[in-house]
Amino acid sequence: MVKYTIRRLIQAIPTFFGITILSYLLMSAAPGGPVAALTFDPKITPQERERVAARLGVTDPLPIQYLRWLIGDDWMRWDADGDGIADGSFLIPLDADGDGEPEPPGTRLGILRGDFGRSFFARRPVADIIGERIPATLELGFAALLFGVTIGVPIGILAAVRRGGMFDSITRVMAVFFNAVPVFWLGLILILIFGSWLGVLPMGSRCPMSVSGGCPPIYERLNYLILPTFVLATGSIAGYSRYMRASMLDVISQDYIRTAKAKGLSARQVWFKHGARNALIPIATFLGPQITGLLSGAAITERIFSWPGLGRLAVDAVGQLDYPVVMAVVIISAVATILGYILSDIMYALIDPRIRFT
Repeated sequence: MVKYTIRRLIQAIPTFFGITILSYLLMSAAPGGPVAALTFDPKITPQERERVAARLGVTDPLPIQYLRWLIGDDWMRWDADGDGIADGSFLIPLDADGDGEPEPPGTRLGILRGDFGRSFFARRPVADIIGERIPATLELGFAALLFGVTIGVPIGILAAVRRGGMFDSITRVMAVFFNAVPVFWLGLILILIFGSWLGVLPMGSRCPMSVSGGCPPIYERLNYLILPTFVLATGSIAGYSRYMRASMLDVISQDYIRTAKAKGLSARQVWFKHGARNALIPIATFLGPQITGLLSGAAITERIFSWPGLGRLAVDAVGQLDYPVVMAVVIISAVATILGYILSDIMYALIDPRIRFT
């Protein structure tokens, strides 16, 4: 298992670099570019725009720009301010501290060393901004994942055991309903009912706005987590229940299930101990990417409920043309997806001991 995991990680390296190249090319082809994002003022002169382009390095060939973004600029210097002197480095903002004066040249380490540059909008290191948003995203994501698995998997098992019955029919209709209903509509309806009309749950945010110095422990603000968790988990519940039902129907027709029944085991032992474990193998196919994909955030849900996570950060960054933040979220999502598929393969062996990797 260890050798297999190491081999998969090595195989993921070309995939990662392919994603970085494609992402950078797409971002470079986007209308406007970082120069337009930093020089939105219509009064700025063409000469000043050229100086900004020189400072950002966007006038250089794309391969050079890509290498600066990937591995940093401490290995090279170039004309950052357009004065003919090679003294600059990549993605230094015009005015990082808001004092009206350009900041002195600096160096950037590149994304491979954890440096995603500085935000055009917040004027802060992107790594610091993401570090502040990750806890909120993980909190909401893992709550939704736990809720979806603990509800969806048992529903799928019971629907398969009681195939064709009332429970099976109701769960099938509900699965179609939750898959068909848009997330933004469901979130707004729940906010209207439970937040505005009944007033029993908060209408948004992660904790009370009056709290200073960070949110209190999660057990003190569970009411803020209920609505976004439910909205984010509805699709997972519908998907897990349908996948689990289909997989369980295939398992319960196997010979070892009939043998377990012939031994006089209880129905709970037959379905949940012998049948469910093998039926969980297809679930592991998309459970792994979903676990690590939590880092990418749920953009729509976080936006609706004003949840301060990565998804909301990405949406705001796109609207603000904050290129460093957008690229950071893309790379984090790509890494999470790659690790998720590796995790799925590992989960196969944990669920079914008959599976061995060499």
